[in-house]
Amino acid sequence: MALRMKMTPSDQMLLQIRNLNTYFFTDEGVAKAVDGVDLDLAEGGTLGLVGESGCGKSVTALSIMRLVPDPPGKIVKGEILFGGTDLLRLTEAEMRKIRGRRISMIFQEPMTSLNPVFQIGDQIAEVLRLHEGLSKKEAWNRSVEMLKMVGIPSPERRVFEYPHQLSGGMRQRAMIAMALACSPQLMIADEPTTALDVTIQAQILELINQLKKQKGMSVILITHNLGVIAETAQKVAVMYAGRIVEYADVRPLFARPKHPYTQGLLKSIPRLDADHSRKEKLEAIPGLVPSLLDLPPGCKFSNRCKMVFEKCKEEPPLIETEPGHRARCWLYGGNPRRV
Repeated sequence: MALRMKMTPSDQMLLQIRNLNTYFFTDEGVAKAVDGVDLDLAEGGTLGLVGESGCGKSVTALSIMRLVPDPPGKIVKGEILFGGTDLLRLTEAEMRKIRGRRISMIFQEPMTSLNPVFQIGDQIAEVLRLHEGLSKKEAWNRSVEMLKMVGIPSPERRVFEYPHQLSGGMRQRAMIAMALACSPQLMIADEPTTALDVTIQAQILELINQLKKQKGMSVILITHNLGVIAETAQKVAVMYAGRIVEYADVRPLFARPKHPYTQGLLKSIPRLDADHSRKEKLEAIPGLVPSLLDLPPGCKFSNRCKMVFEKCKEEPPLIETEPGHRARCWLYGGNPRRV
């Protein structure tokens, strides 16, 4: 039975994901990269999707965009309701009209996402000509405006440059400009600050927040950095081995983390208020993320959990630990209250 989140009549949900399953069929077996995921995103809200590498965050995003490589990947079941329309029932031609226009995505590494043989201006203009029907001149002028909006200096000159001529921060800004060109309702930012220094990271996150407020967008922010989530998101979903293991508002999650995995992630973050004179070591989660082809039975975190007990041999459901806060852990009872 799929989890159903509580919603008040005032909630305006832009995106509702129900029992999403995306598998990769390989010679070694079936890798369940996304395994029964349920998520909600309100209009104008920011959802943080957090977890270690390989937990299914990016595959969830690619599933929303219908960009999972097939073969070997396949969305085997579920619903992705965007504005009430199930994206999984659309034809590829219908989906192309949504990508870039109503839903856009900032990929992890702009150097591999931007085409190295085309000027930055051409790449932004292509999106505008495809979805907005602008002339070449109109699209080019809008490209200059977009680069200016995202804070790139001398945009009239930068539009003529190629990706390799821009710094990492500039390339990421150019990717954001391309993603925002058609004023989408939903922007998915997949590790938007990867490989950037801390100063540029802060600038990019501030830029996303400013543009979100200006344009009234909803944002899914994918990261392994809980510090980034604390500054930007209202809701947080923690993923592990293809499943949501904790879901809550951002403040309760940081103040009262329930799942042992979330607790481990938070304890591994350096704290400004720590007693540095004691030279205490940061705690680390023991072991490694298991292969999706060889997951432990029952709770998928059981082979790394310090609080494992007999019941963990069974797969736990998401259990409501307090109103609006859910954790996939047997520590909170064997008879969960479904919502």
